[in-house]
Order: sequence, then C-alpha cells, then structure tokens
Amino acid sequence: MELIARRGMTNDEAAFSVEAPLEAQTFLWSEKYRPRKPRYFNRVHTGFEWNKYNQTHYDMDNPPPKIVQGYRFNIFYPDLLDVTETPTFTVTPCDDPDFAVIRFHAGPPYEDIAFKCVNREWEISHKHGYKCQFVNGIFQLWFYFKRYRYRR
Repeated sequence: MELIARRGMTNDEAAFSVEAPLEAQTFLWSEKYRPRKPRYFNRVHTGFEWNKYNQTHYDMDNPPPKIVQGYRFNIFYPDLLDVTETPTFTVTPCDDPDFAVIRFHAGPPYEDIAFKCVNREWEISHKHGYKCQFVNGIFQLWFYFKRYRYRR
C-alpha cells in the first residue's frame, strides 16, 4: 500500500510527517480493541511564486524562496472494523493564524491523528487536483491552495 502512495513523487514534493499533538483520548471500545495510530505517508508540495516582486528581484539562477502550494495525505486504515463508515477530517484553527490543524478520525481500532499545516484557502475542484476518497483501506486527501492574481 505504501508503494501506491509513494508513486509519482516529484522534485517539488517532500515527505511530511510532523504530527500535531492531540489531547488524551479515551475510547469506549479501548477495552475490546487496542487503540493504535494509523500508518501514513504524506507529502507537501512546494514551489516558487513568480509574482511581480519575485520576477523583478529573482531569476532562475537565484530563485525566490519556495512556498507551500499544497498537501497530499495518504492514511492507511487496513484493519478498520466498520468499512462502511468513511474516515473523516476536520480543519480547526490553532494559536498561530497562519496555521491550522487537520484532524483525521476513522473509528475503531484507530486513534485520531492530526497534522499542522498552512492555513490558506483550498482549491476544491477536481480539475485543480482536489481528491478526497477512501478506497482499499487508504484515505486520501489531496489539495492545492488557491492562487491569487494581483490586479490593479
């Protein structure tokens, strides 16, 4: 399954595995099943933003700093007890307004898992790379951020 998630990784992408801390969780089913964290393989898509300022002050030999342009979350739930219930995610703001926490919830026997990422508006059309699906025990959430064009 992990080979499926690693396929197609480009130079503009890097592995992303920094989890955000969650409060202690207690589950009703914890006596029957041992709670465990799901495995995951996440990527962050970075690139250059060639706005007017960067075009004036940088070139290809001296490029501007890379910025985060999107994320790809691949979370593996192979032993999910109720496969009819799709895993879900929630986005909550955190202390820093530039960041948000994405929390994934699946159900027994998996604990919730959260990641801290950049807080910008998402491009939610399939044409621009948005994907949110649960297939073959893999929950995929892929999105890019909206690009804002400067106009006078």
